[in-house]
Amino acid sequence: MTATVTTTDPTRTAQTLATLAVELPGATAVFRRLKFDFCCGGQQTLAAACADKGLDAQAVLAELDALDRSVTPDAPHEPAALIDHLLTRYHEVHRQQLPELLRMARRVEAVHREHPQVPAGLAALLEGIEAEMLEHMAKEEQILFPLLRAGGHPGVVHPIAAMRHEHDAHGERLRALLALTADFTPPGDACTTWRALYAAGQQFVDDLMQHIHLENHLLFPRFEAGAGR
Repeated sequence: MTATVTTTDPTRTAQTLATLAVELPGATAVFRRLKFDFCCGGQQTLAAACADKGLDAQAVLAELDALDRSVTPDAPHEPAALIDHLLTRYHEVHRQQLPELLRMARRVEAVHREHPQVPAGLAALLEGIEAEMLEHMAKEEQILFPLLRAGGHPGVVHPIAAMRHEHDAHGERLRALLALTADFTPPGDACTTWRALYAAGQQFVDDLMQHIHLENHLLFPRFEAGAGR
């Protein structure tokens, strides 16, 4: 690709890699793939980093813009459309979030193991969350959601009850995450990776809470009450 430093939006590409890494959860995975040093070299601007690698800054910026989930479309009310929304906005997103969270947690725990505020055990906790989440989402995708798309049946209350129980377990895991990270508050001397980890962790918690809310309070009650059959 041809390097492009003068862009149609110079203020955006003038942001530093460190700023983008912290303010845009998911950016670290893009930077790592492009071999941008967002930690020790985090004061480099996006435009300069792209120029150094011979990349089109606007193309990289477009990729970063696709990560911005600060505005989530309203969840549809019709069950089939709501299920589609849950799959694309939450299931797919969680599968992207957790591996990067794990990678950063392992790095922070290894590099800062002597720091008094290091979140020791965070990677292990995230590993457990990832395993549980992948299994839970697979059950919904392979068993529960197809039943709901077909209109449900009297016996569907049993898999719904099982999913509600697992949601409660996810809630316990989230409380453990918040306790271990002081509500994702990094210390004043935290490096960029540590701050990016906590920003992405908070985004994951917010997303998962909204995900569970939509299932528990919007989708499931319709079938538990016999609606839609």
